[in-house]
Amino acid sequence: MSKQGLFVYKGRAGKAGASFISGECAMFVGSSGSYAGIKRDAKFQFAESTLPYYPDVPGAPQNTIIGGASLWVMAGKPAANYKGVAKFFEYLSSPQVQAASHQRTGYLPITMAAFALTEKSGFYQKNPGTDVAVNQMIRKTTDKSRGVRLGNFVQIRQIVDEETEQIWTGKKTAKEALDTAVSRGNELLAKFQAANQ
Repeated sequence: MSKQGLFVYKGRAGKAGASFISGECAMFVGSSGSYAGIKRDAKFQFAESTLPYYPDVPGAPQNTIIGGASLWVMAGKPAANYKGVAKFFEYLSSPQVQAASHQRTGYLPITMAAFALTEKSGFYQKNPGTDVAVNQMIRKTTDKSRGVRLGNFVQIRQIVDEETEQIWTGKKTAKEALDTAVSRGNELLAKFQAANQ
């Protein structure tokens, strides 16, 4: 598809979004958080859809594994600070705040209450497809789709990006790149295991 010009790799971290918004490409795969920018900047109607899956796989479709942004709280601060952090997290996770954030950005709400509030408000009816990401997440969950617990995850994800980029540029076959990704990833997992016994 790349040789035919049907697939063009534009880079990591949503960089293809600009090509979609400009009308250069007909579709792109990106975060649900791309919604706000596309809605604001695209001069055409667009639609959101689920990720493809193989219907003949037992149990399909299953939930999508979440990615996305995170908030981190570091240890070692005075106890009073953590009371403030707890209040802030309580505020952030309230259904009203989560629903407003979800509707504004496209990012997933972190609670089903915020999803229900958004649904009740008529937002999904007025903005068809904005519930796709949530509905993908709440499909049937299995032990394999529950989420990623992986030491050095960020570094391993970078390795996978580097190796798949070798496929997109025609420098490696898919098998070569994926085998190398496994080998490089296993090295990082071994280091993580040695450092965290």
